[in-house]
Amino acid sequence: MNTRILVGDIGGTNVRLALFNTANSELSDVRTYSVSEYSSLSLILKSYLEVFGAGINSACLAIACPITGDKIEMTNTPWSFSISETKEELGLEEFFVINDFTAISLSVPQLSAKDVIQVGGTKNEIWSPIAVYGPGTGLGVAQVLKAEDKWLSLPGEGGHIDLATRSKWEDALLSYLRDQFGRVSVERVLSGPGLVNLYNAIMHESGEEPDNLLPEQITANALSGSNAHCVKTLNLFCEMLGRFGGELALICGSRAGVYLAGGIPPRIIDFLINSNFRRCFEDKGRLSAFVKDIPVYLVTHDFPGLLGAGTYYTNNTKHQ
Repeated sequence: MNTRILVGDIGGTNVRLALFNTANSELSDVRTYSVSEYSSLSLILKSYLEVFGAGINSACLAIACPITGDKIEMTNTPWSFSISETKEELGLEEFFVINDFTAISLSVPQLSAKDVIQVGGTKNEIWSPIAVYGPGTGLGVAQVLKAEDKWLSLPGEGGHIDLATRSKWEDALLSYLRDQFGRVSVERVLSGPGLVNLYNAIMHESGEEPDNLLPEQITANALSGSNAHCVKTLNLFCEMLGRFGGELALICGSRAGVYLAGGIPPRIIDFLINSNFRRCFEDKGRLSAFVKDIPVYLVTHDFPGLLGAGTYYTNNTKHQ
């Protein structure tokens, strides 16, 4: 029996594909493709399978959008496809498509101490749901909990809840963003595009014309300290990221820990740790004592989405 399957982590910016060994949970032949360079997902899948697909007849893809039926409409790219038609087109016997944060959450039990950095709180073995969230092209949210001897993922779309503010200055920023978008979700600020939105709002509130900066330029300027407005932007980003994580801890009762994943946090580790992230995570008024000891684990594993996609497959097939 062939123990290798195709796994994928499909985001709004990049597509990561690999082979997953169901016998030992190891990844191999990892490749990254730029979404902007392809007109469809199937073209990328075919390109990968032409090189690495000998003997591969099963796949599990984690995709950054709600999975509600056969038709997949991605949130942050113009791509759409049919699961059943793509399965037939690729000649696969098994083809699973799951939410990207279902995959991220299922990677959590597989992570070792070297795959995470603890930010505050106290490590414990308390049984509770674990909240998992992460900013990248969008903002993913899920929960994972252990039921008897099996880990279960509870995906959601928590990144699309309404954005809350905590000061008159932030109220003014929110007002600016409402003028741009109407309804303002948390993802409008806690994501790559959200960094640009925050920067533009801060520049508008200061009465200055914003430069046309990309998310990675804002981050680079902030990390180098070369642009005060970019530093202010990334500081506010970290504060809001901490607040939102603390709110997830309250909603989910995640006393065992909250895991912070996504493409952005690993790039700003030192900045985040030295920011007000943790203080904002714990600042929950009458419930501050409840979250004070909850650890946040910053995920540094290179490919948690791929690892989780493989884990989902082994949990839901005869190969487990």
